[in-house]
Amino acid sequence: MISRAIFENNVGGTIFLGILAILAVMVPVLHLAVPEDSFFHVSTSTVVVFGKYLSFALLALSLDLIWGYCGILSLGHGAFFALGGYAMGMYLKLQTSGGAPPDFMVFLNWKDLPWYWWGFDHLSFALLMVLFVPGILAFVFGYFAFRSRVTGVYLSIITQLLTYALWLSFFRNDMGFGGNNGLTDFSTIAGYSVQAPETRAALFSTTAIALMAGYLIAKAVVESKLGKVLVAIRDAESRTRFIGYRVEAYKTFVFTLAAMMAGVAGALYVPQVGIINPGEFHPANSIEMVIWVGAGGRGTLTGAALGAVLINYFKTIFTTGFLAPYWLFALGGIFILVTVFLPKGIVGTLASVDWRRWIPAKRAPADEAQLKPEPAE
Repeated sequence: MISRAIFENNVGGTIFLGILAILAVMVPVLHLAVPEDSFFHVSTSTVVVFGKYLSFALLALSLDLIWGYCGILSLGHGAFFALGGYAMGMYLKLQTSGGAPPDFMVFLNWKDLPWYWWGFDHLSFALLMVLFVPGILAFVFGYFAFRSRVTGVYLSIITQLLTYALWLSFFRNDMGFGGNNGLTDFSTIAGYSVQAPETRAALFSTTAIALMAGYLIAKAVVESKLGKVLVAIRDAESRTRFIGYRVEAYKTFVFTLAAMMAGVAGALYVPQVGIINPGEFHPANSIEMVIWVGAGGRGTLTGAALGAVLINYFKTIFTTGFLAPYWLFALGGIFILVTVFLPKGIVGTLASVDWRRWIPAKRAPADEAQLKPEPAE
């Protein structure tokens, strides 16, 4: 189909990557080089907000990789996002305190940094932990869950319990992560002021580039033989296992990969919004991520990213006025409308339409013999 080629194959992916490349270049230019009184100037608040949207798009992309292509509906995917954010927040906090115990530890009369804070004063170590902490947790969790053949709603409940347990744990002051307040009041990153316009622009471009890289990685996975096996597991897990594939190994791999991508999204989110707290572990956040993917188009990659941007943009507009208390009702309404009228999501629905019906068919030329007038009798 023409539409499927546009939205699911190389053309759609090229358009997606092209838009991100343009944003990565043009937004910083319009933010830094164009005068503030100009119509084309991009304000700091816009750079921050849309940088946050792009980090959410990467998060949705990682969720679509496991749900859309492998059938793993995780209701605790926000845990990996938050862990990546905390890893980056720990680095930023030590940059602010000069390597000494942060202010909340001083308030608790802690004389030295806990052992699990060691090394986070180096950016390279923090970046490794952004990948390894969510990845190791996902690998251990996935190994035991998938080996026990926990599937369906039971797996979804267990993943939600995982993020709920982390949510309660990080609320405690004695955990050493700032308790209810979390980590905030960041000053520098890699030696540059977090509040500087140049830093804001660089973080936006980095997030756009990370989203491009995440899309290419996910696309390479789903278009390979591995991706075909993942789809087989999603559609017929028992049959896939019967013909000899180690389903547990495939599930664990893609679950770990998606968790690491979510950790990167969290690490890019924190310096742009300036805070990370236990609220990011809340199970409601993970459920909202599922709605992003479902609204954009499960199993389309680009649709997941589009759904994350559109819903969060709508959330920003909706929650800035007197309608803010009713956002959850609006979100529920979006979920119902998508389920009833767009079960394949925005991109999935567009991809399933046969656009050839809307293109007028060319009239075949008549035969020359039919065009000749008949001889008079």
